[in-house]
Amino acid sequence: MTKELLSSDSGKKAILLGNEAAIRGALEAGVQFVSTYPGTPASEIGNIFYEIQSSEDKIPSLYFEYSTNEKVAMDAAVGASYSGLKTMVAMKNFGLNVASDALLPFVYTGTVGPTVVFIADDPSCYSSAQAEENTRAFAYLSHIPVLEPADAQECKDFVKLAFQISEKYHVPVMVRTTTRVSHQKMPVVLGKLATSNSASVGKFIKDTHRFVTMPPRVLEMKDELLAKIDKIQVLGEAKQGFTLFNAAKKSAVGIITSGISHLYAMEAMQELKVSLPVLKINFFHPLPEKKIREFLKKYKKVLIVEELEPYIEKEVSRIAKDANCKAEILGKKLLPTTGEMKPEFVVEALAKVLNKKYSRQNISLNIVVPQRPPILCPGCPYWSVIAAVKSVADPKEVVFGGEIGCYMLFGHAAIGLQDYLSCMGSSVGIGHGIKKATGGRQKLIAFVGDSSFFHAGMPALVNAVFNKSNPLIIILNNETTAMTGHQPHPASVNATQPLDIETIVRACGVKYVKTIDPKNRQEFTQTVKDFLAKDEVSVIVAKQPCLFAVKK
Repeated sequence: MTKELLSSDSGKKAILLGNEAAIRGALEAGVQFVSTYPGTPASEIGNIFYEIQSSEDKIPSLYFEYSTNEKVAMDAAVGASYSGLKTMVAMKNFGLNVASDALLPFVYTGTVGPTVVFIADDPSCYSSAQAEENTRAFAYLSHIPVLEPADAQECKDFVKLAFQISEKYHVPVMVRTTTRVSHQKMPVVLGKLATSNSASVGKFIKDTHRFVTMPPRVLEMKDELLAKIDKIQVLGEAKQGFTLFNAAKKSAVGIITSGISHLYAMEAMQELKVSLPVLKINFFHPLPEKKIREFLKKYKKVLIVEELEPYIEKEVSRIAKDANCKAEILGKKLLPTTGEMKPEFVVEALAKVLNKKYSRQNISLNIVVPQRPPILCPGCPYWSVIAAVKSVADPKEVVFGGEIGCYMLFGHAAIGLQDYLSCMGSSVGIGHGIKKATGGRQKLIAFVGDSSFFHAGMPALVNAVFNKSNPLIIILNNETTAMTGHQPHPASVNATQPLDIETIVRACGVKYVKTIDPKNRQEFTQTVKDFLAKDEVSVIVAKQPCLFAVKK
């Protein structure tokens, strides 16, 4: 796939994932700096850039890094942009929460080198245990322009367009996908690949008026940002901001869509054997309001097909009211707000709008398929940790804290070692809160992974030590970022200079800390028993590599 993405054959078609197509779009745009933290459904972005930069086909003009978390990845991207480089930063939806502290002021200061923020959402939470987050809300929070591709071809094209918009208006631009967009495959027409035979070296030119967000200057920056958005909205009213389908069709009903929902709407019309006018929104923010207003005036009913929260529906309703349009706006009264949009949902909704009889054909084979929830791999070193902990910690007496990673599977009914689960770094943070709220009387074991420890666990550990808490923290060091595809982290087997977690824990002020191979059952079990009785923070580093990390 690396050779396919680096092909110089402009006009050639290649079958690409949406994420792969986005990478090709960045390469065609001449991206020079890429930072990321792995998270599905965006993981391929980092995986492939890492593969490219680790191969013989390495691009001299491109720098790539796995950052320790998304906020740091955003910070690095900001620094690269300030130094004039074409920059891309990628993450999943929850990563944007972590990165938002850096993103919001960046949108205010604006870019020097054009910058694309690639975000992949996960409707139905296929790889997101925390919540079903819709990052389109960040458009309103931060005033960042947002493009929404519907397929792999648009992933490539919209990433290139995002770089162009960023370069013209000096503002970072978000490209927001979903699981079905990032992970669908289709033939993608390749454009001309940007090439350079030398390394990219930027230069930071001091400009405190531009880069320092101290009040009252920051309020001026906001006004400047809003002025940029107004200009981009004019661009959005042109061909880039929307696409019309079946515009010549006479109908009392129209459809407004965006992203993957557009494909479902087109499929629904095929199923019902109808052809209706469709306005596909490419610019989620700023919306092409003028074109929407023109569209609304032509129809008696307009169905809004969008995934998750009704952001477009609310905006369209507002536009219709302001323009005194009489069109009936339909959306979430007929379509779900929770879970991934599906073609059959759109077919049923559209049939109701058109007063067409439609009954879904349910094919039943009368086969009972037993449920098989995910479980840890056979031979996983975590099984030894589970056995040791269970042998000395009574689940009726001990609270078990989990977070995001392979060890979130400790919540499996067969294991039963997870009483709360929130986000990365939270097993220790929430555990500290429980300890303080219960006067330290309830015993508590917080599990945190090695990559998670560097991502967000260290501040929580420092906080627990500083505030004299006493959880037992077990850092599960399998020497890789296993759940998202075995990407490197600062203590992984493939790090250039692997950091020693025990040394870092001691530097954080923890006296009771021990690194143990969990296969050493007797020592591990006894240490869990001893540390669980301590009246201050204690840490066990359970160190044994993931079998797949060893294979690599």
